[in-house]
Amino acid sequence: MQYRTFGKTGESVSVLGFGCMRLPVVGGVASQIDDAKAIPMLRHAIDSGVNYVDTAYPYHGEGFGKAGFSEPFVGRALRDGYREKVFLATKLPSWLVETREDMDRLLNEQLQRLETDRIDFYLVHALNAGTWSKLVSLGIGKFLDSALKDGRIRYAGFSFHDDLPVFKEIVDAYDWSFCQIQYNYLDEYFQAGKEGMEYAAARGLGISIMEPLRGGRLVNDLPEGVRKAFEGASQRRTPAEWALRWVWNHPEAHVTLSGMGTMEQVEENMRTAAEAAAGSMTAKELDVVAQARDVFRWTKVSCTGCEYCMPCPVGVDIPANFKFYNEYYFLSNDNQRNGLKKVYDTKIPADARASSCVECGTCEEHCPQHIAIPQELRLAAEVLG
Repeated sequence: MQYRTFGKTGESVSVLGFGCMRLPVVGGVASQIDDAKAIPMLRHAIDSGVNYVDTAYPYHGEGFGKAGFSEPFVGRALRDGYREKVFLATKLPSWLVETREDMDRLLNEQLQRLETDRIDFYLVHALNAGTWSKLVSLGIGKFLDSALKDGRIRYAGFSFHDDLPVFKEIVDAYDWSFCQIQYNYLDEYFQAGKEGMEYAAARGLGISIMEPLRGGRLVNDLPEGVRKAFEGASQRRTPAEWALRWVWNHPEAHVTLSGMGTMEQVEENMRTAAEAAAGSMTAKELDVVAQARDVFRWTKVSCTGCEYCMPCPVGVDIPANFKFYNEYYFLSNDNQRNGLKKVYDTKIPADARASSCVECGTCEEHCPQHIAIPQELRLAAEVLG
């Protein structure tokens, strides 16, 4: 395992962080984490050198506004001495904060759920222009100062989903220790992007990277052109390795979070993390990734499958519809597209299809990618039938 200094915190963090958002579950139910599989995965990663564990209030839950089951899982998994081996990160659910008192209440609840007396890296979750303005008016700075002073948190940071000017404004608005941004070879210039990452790093912030595989989109069901780009390279690497190496090639990417769902994924990512150094990719290797990126430009909807939009009030499976919608445009002829439509009809129940959307807009307000979900579902329904 390789380690990098986490900005001005001075802490040495593993380049691979364990993201507890996509853990193995029982029966496909997100709230039913499979402890028998997930705990050995997390502990094996820690035993092998991973020292950064990231979770959040809603992960593995039944909706963005509800408490999920990831934090309690992490509390269980870090028993037996494992808590002392890692930096623990979780996030204040900013969308649930209505008063200054809510901030303390939620943090104290999270400490209990995580079975700990302190959170090493505490983030204000999913900041954008609207949530930031609201939190400032409620006294977020004083709350963080208080939590730092009394030891409930060790370092204060934020995760971000908005445009670059907003990111810079937030970076400059408080004495943050670190931040978390979405970054991968498709999103080099999306949201905070490369410029934002370099801006924050120049000001001493530690940088945590989320969505390095874009919710699995850079790994699973790859378009033919992407597969050909990787297969034509002189190096034999998996799509996950190509994507992670690209992120780790940037020295500012101090810790990169991966939501690993199997022991095989843990093993593969740890092997890559042991080798992928900053600045180590050659021009030819970067060109291979650029070829893959050019194919992905056909993506219609920038959905990462985070499921913050779920559950839909009328039962539409929003991420699944967008997956098929994007795949449709990667196919090169009508025969392939008609075949995809048949699979769609088989896999997605009628009431979960895009055509069932009533355009209530509930989903849209929670989307960190700022997708116009009802509009895109309408377009998906026209394409997929």
